Amino acid sequence: MRSNRRAASSVLLAALFLAGCSSVPTVSPSITGPSSTSARGGGGPGRTIAVGAGPQAKYTVQQQPPAGSCHYRYEKGEPVEDPTCTPGAISPAVTQANLKSTICRKGGYTSGIRPSTTVTGKEKALNAASYGYKGPMGDAEYDHLISLQLGGDPNDPRNLWVEPPDPGHKAGAGVNNLKDPVETKLHTAVCARKVTLAAAQKAIVTDWTTALSTLGLG
Repeated sequence: MRSNRRAASSVLLAALFLAGCSSVPTVSPSITGPSSTSARGGGGPGRTIAVGAGPQAKYTVQQQPPAGSCHYRYEKGEPVEDPTCTPGAISPAVTQANLKSTICRKGGYTSGIRPSTTVTGKEKALNAASYGYKGPMGDAEYDHLISLQLGGDPNDPRNLWVEPPDPGHKAGAGVNNLKDPVETKLHTAVCARKVTLAAAQKAIVTDWTTALSTLGLG
Protein backbone atom coordinates (compact mmCIF):
# COMPACT_ATOMS: atom_id res chain seq x y z
CA MET A 1 0.00 0.00 0.00
CA ARG A 2 2.84 2.39 0.88
CA SER A 3 4.49 1.80 -2.49
CA ASN A 4 1.20 2.47 -4.24
CA ARG A 5 0.72 5.69 -2.30
CA ARG A 6 4.29 6.79 -3.08
CA ALA A 7 3.74 6.00 -6.76
CA ALA A 8 0.49 7.94 -6.82
CA SER A 9 2.18 10.93 -5.14
CA SER A 10 5.00 10.88 -7.66
CA VAL A 11 2.55 10.85 -10.55
CA LEU A 12 0.61 13.76 -9.02
CA LEU A 13 3.76 15.83 -8.48
CA ALA A 14 4.91 15.18 -12.04
CA ALA A 15 1.54 16.26 -13.42
CA LEU A 16 1.59 19.48 -11.40
CA PHE A 17 5.16 20.23 -12.52
CA LEU A 18 4.30 19.73 -16.20
CA ALA A 19 1.17 21.85 -15.89
CA GLY A 20 3.16 24.68 -14.34
CA CYS A 21 5.78 24.58 -17.08
CA SER A 22 3.25 24.62 -19.86
CA SER A 23 1.14 27.49 -18.55
CA VAL A 24 1.52 30.83 -20.36
CA PRO A 25 1.00 34.08 -18.44
CA THR A 26 -1.74 36.30 -19.74
CA VAL A 27 -0.47 39.60 -21.14
CA SER A 28 -2.87 42.51 -21.39
CA PRO A 29 -2.64 44.05 -24.86
CA SER A 30 -1.59 47.66 -25.09
CA ILE A 31 -4.26 49.95 -26.45
CA THR A 32 -3.29 52.33 -29.17
CA GLY A 33 -5.44 54.56 -31.32
CA PRO A 34 -5.57 57.60 -33.54
CA SER A 35 -5.46 59.94 -30.57
CA SER A 36 -1.70 59.47 -30.08
CA THR A 37 0.15 62.75 -30.53
CA SER A 38 3.66 63.80 -31.23
CA ALA A 39 6.04 65.92 -29.20
CA ARG A 40 5.95 69.71 -29.57
CA GLY A 41 2.65 69.54 -31.36
CA GLY A 42 3.37 66.53 -33.51
CA GLY A 43 6.92 66.76 -34.77
CA GLY A 44 8.83 64.45 -32.50
CA PRO A 45 10.69 61.55 -34.11
CA GLY A 46 8.93 58.22 -33.80
CA ARG A 47 5.57 59.78 -33.05
CA THR A 48 2.54 60.43 -35.18
CA ILE A 49 0.04 63.24 -35.47
CA ALA A 50 -3.43 62.47 -34.18
CA VAL A 51 -6.08 61.42 -36.69
CA GLY A 52 -9.45 63.10 -36.30
CA ALA A 53 -12.92 62.11 -37.45
CA GLY A 54 -12.62 63.89 -40.77
CA PRO A 55 -15.35 65.82 -42.62
CA GLN A 56 -18.85 65.38 -41.18
CA ALA A 57 -22.30 65.94 -42.63
CA LYS A 58 -23.20 67.75 -39.42
CA TYR A 59 -20.72 69.19 -36.96
CA THR A 60 -21.34 69.62 -33.26
CA VAL A 61 -19.68 71.94 -30.75
CA GLN A 62 -16.60 70.19 -29.36
CA GLN A 63 -15.49 70.29 -25.74
CA GLN A 64 -12.51 72.58 -25.17
CA PRO A 65 -9.67 72.46 -22.62
CA PRO A 66 -10.47 73.88 -19.18
CA ALA A 67 -10.37 77.66 -18.86
CA GLY A 68 -6.86 78.97 -18.24
CA SER A 69 -5.20 75.62 -18.88
CA CYS A 70 -3.53 76.61 -22.18
CA HIS A 71 -0.69 79.08 -22.57
CA TYR A 72 0.61 80.99 -25.58
CA ARG A 73 4.32 80.99 -26.33
CA TYR A 74 6.21 83.19 -28.74
CA GLU A 75 8.69 82.13 -31.40
CA LYS A 76 10.42 84.89 -33.37
CA GLY A 77 7.93 87.29 -31.85
CA GLU A 78 4.95 85.32 -33.19
CA PRO A 79 2.25 83.69 -31.06
CA VAL A 80 2.49 79.91 -31.05
CA GLU A 81 -0.04 77.38 -29.77
CA ASP A 82 0.28 75.34 -26.60
CA PRO A 83 1.26 71.83 -27.83
CA THR A 84 -0.44 70.20 -24.86
CA CYS A 85 -3.81 71.75 -25.71
CA THR A 86 -3.35 71.96 -29.48
CA PRO A 87 -1.08 69.17 -30.78
CA GLY A 88 -2.79 69.10 -34.18
CA ALA A 89 -4.96 66.48 -35.89
CA ILE A 90 -5.19 65.37 -39.50
CA SER A 91 -8.19 64.32 -41.55
CA PRO A 92 -8.30 60.66 -42.65
CA ALA A 93 -10.00 61.85 -45.86
CA VAL A 94 -6.79 63.44 -47.20
CA THR A 95 -3.81 61.31 -48.14
CA GLN A 96 -0.77 61.55 -50.37
CA ALA A 97 -2.52 59.24 -52.83
CA ASN A 98 -5.66 61.36 -53.28
CA LEU A 99 -4.25 64.89 -53.34
CA LYS A 100 -5.65 65.61 -56.82
CA SER A 101 -9.18 64.84 -55.71
CA THR A 102 -8.96 66.60 -52.35
CA ILE A 103 -6.79 69.55 -51.36
CA CYS A 104 -5.20 70.02 -54.81
CA ARG A 105 -8.34 69.75 -56.90
CA LYS A 106 -9.46 72.63 -59.09
CA GLY A 107 -12.36 74.57 -57.69
CA GLY A 108 -11.24 74.22 -54.10
CA TYR A 109 -11.76 71.76 -51.29
CA THR A 110 -12.00 73.54 -47.97
CA SER A 111 -15.32 75.38 -48.38
CA GLY A 112 -17.25 72.12 -48.62
CA ILE A 113 -15.90 70.68 -45.36
CA ARG A 114 -15.60 73.75 -43.13
CA PRO A 115 -17.83 73.75 -40.02
CA SER A 116 -20.45 76.49 -39.86
CA THR A 117 -19.89 79.60 -37.76
CA THR A 118 -22.77 78.53 -35.51
CA VAL A 119 -20.47 75.74 -34.34
CA THR A 120 -17.06 77.40 -34.51
CA GLY A 121 -18.33 80.63 -32.95
CA LYS A 122 -19.22 78.80 -29.76
CA GLU A 123 -16.01 76.81 -29.84
CA LYS A 124 -13.97 79.96 -30.35
CA ALA A 125 -15.45 81.60 -27.26
CA LEU A 126 -14.75 78.51 -25.18
CA ASN A 127 -11.22 78.14 -26.55
CA ALA A 128 -10.49 81.81 -25.88
CA ALA A 129 -11.20 81.04 -22.23
CA SER A 130 -8.94 77.97 -22.47
CA TYR A 131 -6.06 80.17 -23.62
CA GLY A 132 -6.97 83.15 -21.48
CA TYR A 133 -7.31 85.37 -24.55
CA LYS A 134 -8.62 88.79 -23.50
CA GLY A 135 -8.32 90.82 -26.71
CA PRO A 136 -11.05 91.68 -29.23
CA MET A 137 -12.51 88.48 -30.64
CA GLY A 138 -12.62 90.04 -34.09
CA ASP A 139 -8.82 90.35 -34.07
CA ALA A 140 -8.25 86.68 -33.23
CA GLU A 141 -8.58 83.80 -35.67
CA TYR A 142 -10.05 80.46 -34.68
CA ASP A 143 -7.26 78.71 -36.48
CA HIS A 144 -6.71 75.16 -37.70
CA LEU A 145 -3.15 74.39 -36.61
CA ILE A 146 -2.88 72.06 -39.60
CA SER A 147 -4.90 74.06 -42.09
CA LEU A 148 -7.71 72.49 -44.09
CA GLN A 149 -5.67 73.03 -47.24
CA LEU A 150 -2.98 70.81 -45.70
CA GLY A 151 -5.37 68.05 -44.72
CA GLY A 152 -6.04 69.19 -41.18
CA ASP A 153 -9.11 67.84 -39.43
CA PRO A 154 -12.04 70.27 -39.75
CA ASN A 155 -13.41 70.20 -36.20
CA ASP A 156 -11.13 68.19 -33.95
CA PRO A 157 -10.44 70.32 -30.83
CA ARG A 158 -6.81 69.20 -30.93
CA ASN A 159 -6.43 71.03 -34.23
CA LEU A 160 -8.09 74.34 -33.36
CA TRP A 161 -6.95 77.27 -31.24
CA VAL A 162 -7.67 80.96 -30.85
CA GLU A 163 -4.67 82.53 -32.57
CA PRO A 164 -4.10 86.09 -31.38
CA PRO A 165 -3.00 88.81 -33.80
CA ASP A 166 0.66 89.49 -34.43
CA PRO A 167 2.43 91.76 -31.94
CA GLY A 168 1.96 95.44 -32.81
CA HIS A 169 -1.41 94.79 -34.40
CA LYS A 170 -3.86 97.65 -33.95
CA ALA A 171 -6.77 96.58 -31.79
CA GLY A 172 -10.00 96.38 -33.74
CA ALA A 173 -8.29 96.13 -37.14
CA GLY A 174 -9.39 92.52 -37.69
CA VAL A 175 -7.49 89.28 -38.17
CA ASN A 176 -3.87 89.67 -39.18
CA ASN A 177 -1.19 87.03 -38.79
CA LEU A 178 1.80 85.60 -40.63
CA LYS A 179 0.76 81.96 -40.32
CA ASP A 180 -1.71 82.11 -43.23
CA PRO A 181 0.95 82.80 -45.91
CA VAL A 182 3.02 79.93 -44.53
CA GLU A 183 0.05 77.59 -44.95
CA THR A 184 -0.51 78.74 -48.53
CA LYS A 185 3.14 78.23 -49.49
CA LEU A 186 3.14 74.76 -47.95
CA HIS A 187 -0.05 73.89 -49.83
CA THR A 188 1.50 75.04 -53.11
CA ALA A 189 4.61 72.97 -52.45
CA VAL A 190 2.58 69.86 -51.60
CA CYS A 191 0.46 70.14 -54.75
CA ALA A 192 3.60 70.73 -56.84
CA ARG A 193 5.10 67.56 -55.29
CA LYS A 194 8.03 69.51 -53.89
CA VAL A 195 7.33 68.13 -50.41
CA THR A 196 5.11 65.35 -49.16
CA LEU A 197 1.85 65.97 -47.36
CA ALA A 198 3.20 64.29 -44.23
CA ALA A 199 6.33 66.46 -44.24
CA ALA A 200 4.30 69.66 -44.53
CA GLN A 201 1.96 68.58 -41.73
CA LYS A 202 4.85 67.65 -39.48
CA ALA A 203 6.68 70.90 -40.16
CA ILE A 204 3.73 73.12 -39.30
CA VAL A 205 2.86 71.36 -36.05
CA THR A 206 6.50 71.28 -35.00
CA ASP A 207 6.85 75.05 -35.37
CA TRP A 208 4.93 76.99 -37.99
CA THR A 209 7.39 79.89 -37.75
CA THR A 210 10.19 77.66 -39.09
CA ALA A 211 8.14 75.30 -41.29
CA LEU A 212 9.23 76.85 -44.61
CA SER A 213 12.92 77.01 -43.77
CA THR A 214 12.85 73.48 -42.36
CA LEU A 215 11.57 72.19 -45.69
CA GLY A 216 13.86 74.41 -47.75
CA LEU A 217 11.00 76.54 -49.05
CA GLY A 218 11.96 79.90 -47.69
